Amino acid sequence: MADTGQPLAEVFGHLTTDHSGKANRYRSRRLCPFNNKVPNCTKDKAKNPLGVCSIYHENQLVITCPIRFREDWIITDDAAGFLFKETTKWSALTEVRLNDSLWKSAGNIDVVLVAYDDNGKVYDFGALEIQAVYISGNVREPFEHFMKDPQSRASMNWSKEPNYPRPDYLSSSRKRLVQQLLSKGGILHNWKKKIAVALNKSFFATLPKLKKVSKSKADIAWFIYDLELIKEKGQEPERYTLKKVDEVFTGFETALLSITTPSPGKVEDFMRLLQEKLEDCIETPPVNKVIERPFK
Repeated sequence: MADTGQPLAEVFGHLTTDHSGKANRYRSRRLCPFNNKVPNCTKDKAKNPLGVCSIYHENQLVITCPIRFREDWIITDDAAGFLFKETTKWSALTEVRLNDSLWKSAGNIDVVLVAYDDNGKVYDFGALEIQAVYISGNVREPFEHFMKDPQSRASMNWSKEPNYPRPDYLSSSRKRLVQQLLSKGGILHNWKKKIAVALNKSFFATLPKLKKVSKSKADIAWFIYDLELIKEKGQEPERYTLKKVDEVFTGFETALLSITTPSPGKVEDFMRLLQEKLEDCIETPPVNKVIERPFK
């Protein structure tokens, strides 16, 4: 995909260049096609939702809305293949609150997959966490600009505008992903329950290299997805569809350690910085000045 300066990839589930009746309806009704809890998009504000599902960045697609990962619920199929045996009967529950020993909330688990027997009794479960990417800059301004005239602004060039939206991978990992693993993941790991994590290909590429283990020994399965441009036979315009491109299996402690441990630079560079700051702080001898006063 060429970098045209248009930051918006999908708006309310459709390409900005899609002017089909269906795309126009989704935009005008502010609908979500990706299995949100209600038919409408509720991102950011329920009454004035920020309907951006994904953006373009350096010729890559970046998923910025966690609901975008729910397309056709393929993420739950992939997670169930890791969490349970193939013949297991299971179902998925969304936004399940997780409490600690003091009954204080550790947050909501995005999706809990429950295994049940022939009588409908739950006998096992596992967690699926969805990690979209934070945005630095302002994505609402180009979104609202586009929405005022989707027909003529489908390929708008926003590159010269201030606060151009870009993915903030560092905040996404340190402020979101790490916190999820520490709080909710810590409890689940203590219970010896497995965790599946769904995230974007471009996001996973920014994480430190994780030590892999076999699927049978893994505590965490990292399911890596990307958006593929397709045009189905008989369908009007092109669209993006969610596709799993890789999977990585790790232990819990080793993965957490890898993500939370920063990559150190050279100590010599830091010493050089200290020397420069020290020299800046050294005070030069004061200059004696003769102050003339009028004679009285």
